[in-house]
Parts: sequence; structure tokens; C-alpha cells
Amino acid sequence: MSAQVINGKELVSSIREEIKLDVATLTAQGNQPGLVVVIVGDDAASQVYVRNKAKACDDVGIYSEVHTLPEQTTQEELIALIHGFNSNSRINGILVQSPLPKHINEEAVVDEIDPAKDVDCFHPINVGNLMIGKDGMKPCTPHGVIEILKRTGVEIAGKHAVVVGRSNIVGKPMAMLLLREHATVSVVHSRTPNMEEITKQADILVVAVGKAHLIKANHVKPGAVVIDVGMNRPADGKLTGDVDFEAVKEVASAITPVPGCVGPMTITMLLRNTVDAASRAARANVSV
Repeated sequence: MSAQVINGKELVSSIREEIKLDVATLTAQGNQPGLVVVIVGDDAASQVYVRNKAKACDDVGIYSEVHTLPEQTTQEELIALIHGFNSNSRINGILVQSPLPKHINEEAVVDEIDPAKDVDCFHPINVGNLMIGKDGMKPCTPHGVIEILKRTGVEIAGKHAVVVGRSNIVGKPMAMLLLREHATVSVVHSRTPNMEEITKQADILVVAVGKAHLIKANHVKPGAVVIDVGMNRPADGKLTGDVDFEAVKEVASAITPVPGCVGPMTITMLLRNTVDAASRAARANVSV
């Protein structure tokens, strides 16, 4: 029997309705959530992502600004702009779109974002809070994966979860969030000699490496839940994931499609982080 194909569109629609209600409540109290997205240069893919984020904000009632800066913008100019947003009470979330031009140090830029407005959860303070289990910002893609699992009724506690990939953006924080949900977590990567042996033990398999169709049916335990985070565009131009979808769906119990699930959920969690940041700011203002 083929796997259940997880309906990302339905999940995203449901969560965004919840977010819309929260935004309406905050806005009625005079605390409309606000997100600013900064893009440097004219990377075509980044322009598409930024447009999608701005539209998503508009759909749920979040105030948004997009600042498009020329390629030759200096690091100092970008940081000065960020400092302005840090002190702007209208803005609750700051996102600097990657990639940045090579002459700008991305890490140095992230360090200058107010951690309370770091809706990507890239700032070292937020990463540290994630590690020790403190409440606060959660990285958008891993947070979205947890929501997918929970809202499709997948039991996480006590299960063996295997994460393929160890990036700072997905792999490492994904492992931390799965640990928070009481899974037993293994992480495999390019230096793992027996990857297939480990992935076949997974009850939950999360794949985030950026290699089209890396995971085949022989990598998957029968009945496993497979979450494909990969977004690849091979020579044929067709967007595809890190999992060989057609082969793996005959083995797994549930699987996410690419495109149409983790991608839209990532943007949805960006909205969630922005609203949560606005809520925390509103509570702080009341207590002062």
C-alpha cells in the first residue's frame, strides 16, 4: 500500500487561519505585528522568496516592509539599517534574505539583529536558547516539520528519529527540536559510512541535504514517516526533493511531497514567529 501523502496545503491553510485570528486580536489592541525583509542584490530566487513572504504577511494581516538594496551596499550600511529596525517599535521581526553578496559577512550581520526580533532564529542567543530548551524563537523549517508531524497525528515521543544532514539552518536545530519532543535522535551526514544502515532504523526520517533523490526505498524502514526538506532543481528544471518520492512512497507510511509541504510550512512558521514576537513585545510594554 502506498504511503499517505501529507497534505501540506491543508495544514498550512489551517495554521494560517489560527495566525490570522491572533493577528486580529493583537491589531485590535494596537499591536499589529510587523515584519521587515531586507534583500541585497538581485538574486532571482531570493526575489521570489521575498515576494512570497510579503504576500503571506498580507494574507494574515501582518504589516510588512521589503527593503531591496543594491548589490554594492556595504556591510556597514546594512548593519546601520538593521540597527534602525531594532529600535523601531513598528517592527517585530527582522529577516535578512540569504544569500548576501560575498563582500558582506552574513554572520556579522545576523549578530546585529535584536534577538527578540530574530524571526529566523539564527542569532547565537536564540540558538543557545534552543539548545537548552528555553522558550522563544524556533527556526522556521525545523519548527514547521514538528508541526507537520504533530498535526498529522505522528507520535514523536519514544520514536527513533533520524535526521539526514547537519546544517546550522535545518539539520542541527531539527535534531534539537526532536529531542525536545522526546524522540531518540540520530544524525547522519556526508562522513557517515553506514548511512543506509542507520536510516533504515528510523521511525521518522527527516532529510535535508540538498541532493536530489539521495534517499531511495532501500534507505527507508517499512512504515516510516518521511519528511523531505530538500528543494532541488535538476537539469530538467522540475523542482524535486532529496527523497526519491515515487520509490519511497511504496515503503513509507506517510511522506511529504516536494513542492507543496515543507516550503509553505516554513513561511507559515515565519509568520508564527513574527506574531509571537509581537505578543512578547506587547506583554513587555504592559509590564513596564
